[in-house]
Amino acid sequence: MIGRAWLRNISAAAAVTLLSALFGAGLAAAQDGEEVDTALIVAVDVSNSVDDNRYRLQMEGIAQALEDPAVIEGIIGGAKGGILFSMVTWADRPKFTLPWMRITNAEEARATAARVRQLPRQDGEFTCMALMMRNVSDKIVPQVPAQATKIVLDVSGDGPDNCNAEEPVDVVRDELVKWGVTVNGLPILERAQGQSAPPVESYLPQQRGTSTLEDWYRKNVKGGPGSFVLPANGYKDFGRAIRQKFVLEISGISPPSDAPSVYSSSTLAVVQRQRLIVQSGFVAAQRAK
Repeated sequence: MIGRAWLRNISAAAAVTLLSALFGAGLAAAQDGEEVDTALIVAVDVSNSVDDNRYRLQMEGIAQALEDPAVIEGIIGGAKGGILFSMVTWADRPKFTLPWMRITNAEEARATAARVRQLPRQDGEFTCMALMMRNVSDKIVPQVPAQATKIVLDVSGDGPDNCNAEEPVDVVRDELVKWGVTVNGLPILERAQGQSAPPVESYLPQQRGTSTLEDWYRKNVKGGPGSFVLPANGYKDFGRAIRQKFVLEISGISPPSDAPSVYSSSTLAVVQRQRLIVQSGFVAAQRAK
């Protein structure tokens, strides 16, 4: 790994050129295997604010999303017929909790969900998002074990970075975007102790004010073509949010900037139909070659 001190002694242009060459070489070597539609990295906040119940809600929400028929349909209906799935849990330090798993059918999706449910709790106090993104950029993305049409980093958490890292979150985010990674955000909008969360409908554009955390995610986390932020209305709403997020991320069809944070089943069905139309066009084009 090239030291930051050495990089500071050479020109910025040379540093970018060198890092691009190293990253490109590593990525090419790692992607000599089979092709997939999406390499999805799910990064989950497990800092001090996440108690055992909140941790279980997140793991169960991710597991149920992987078992959801709409998600499985999106996975197997892609041009390559499968995705790569991995998980990072992060607090003071990131941990590559679930290494890459290939999902090409319902059985593999259920097996991955079972692994997620068994993941042990990681201890940590702070919300060190920049350090997590740095780890993803340096160690995980360059070693994606297949040729992926797109790489998506799915970041969720209930607060902004509070680690005072050497580099800001948006700087590392921009580096990831430069390498072709799409970064999406799932801020968990929790009310203060003793306050009940507002109804889901309050997060529709015409009925809600701007959440400070949601704003922060849009400014510092969201990045890359087709990126978006889809908040959860508290931890109990995490399962709904992550399921809808998976459908959108796997389909490759992003919601417009003024789209509601909550999607009905009928809206998700439209997304799936749009995806099939896009897929049909792709197949027809391939056959015409």
